[in-house]
Amino acid sequence: MATLLVVGASGAVGRFLLPRLLADGHSLVATSRVPRASANPRLRWIVGNLDTSMPALPAFDGVLSLGPLDAFARWFAQARFEGRPRVIAFGSMSRESKRDSDDAAERALAARLGEAEDRLHAAAEAAGCAWTLFRPTLIYGAGIDRSLTPIARFAQRWRVFPQVRGASGLRQPVHADDLAGACVAALGAARTHNRIYALGGGERLAFDAMLGRMRASLPLRTVPLPVPVGAARALLDLAHALGLPSPHRMAVARMRRDLVADDAAAMADFGWAPRMFRPDAGSWIPRRID
Repeated sequence: MATLLVVGASGAVGRFLLPRLLADGHSLVATSRVPRASANPRLRWIVGNLDTSMPALPAFDGVLSLGPLDAFARWFAQARFEGRPRVIAFGSMSRESKRDSDDAAERALAARLGEAEDRLHAAAEAAGCAWTLFRPTLIYGAGIDRSLTPIARFAQRWRVFPQVRGASGLRQPVHADDLAGACVAALGAARTHNRIYALGGGERLAFDAMLGRMRASLPLRTVPLPVPVGAARALLDLAHALGLPSPHRMAVARMRRDLVADDAAAMADFGWAPRMFRPDAGSWIPRRID
């Protein structure tokens, strides 16, 4: 049992992680940008923003960063704390998948993630802290992600579901609760010290098959809307050439590419065994924050 600082606790992973840590007997200090309250005496919410201001913190034995890595790495590099707290942080598979993108903004994102990883490694090792970094694939399950949940909500609102023909690239969606379990497992596994792990879900399936599973999970009937991936890309490329905003242009371009994780090291080091992609209607409803 320990006192743990949880940064970004109101995010997708945090909504599953807080109950797990409390069940294990830990005392938690959780940060949020808005005031929150808890009936559990071992969970204390504090208002803090890594980019602007953080309040004085009590001593903590470990810190888990569940939000943007660049902000956490900057804060941790200049923070003052007692002892040598255990560090677990989340980065992103975008560090690898967008490094050679045709889009300058995506290449810049990959570069920022790489710089944040390097900054965190250097700061943790200078302080003598054991660190672990997770790079997850598509996160779902808490109903607040910006990748799969918006598609499900669009379908439920308009009663149509995009059926992207030719989207053969493999995906490996990972449930936020499984990532919460990875945090708990890594806390007690010395083999995870000073390591980076790619974390994907329990199966790899083609993008169009993933959408089919999502459609089947919805609580109402939807009409399939066939969208050839080539036509979708051509339209977004045209919008880009005309100077119109096309935020999903590169995402469409990647629908024929495999974006999966080699998570064999996580399986060996801390028993990573994520669930298959079998979403239900609750996967797209925001999970309550404890």
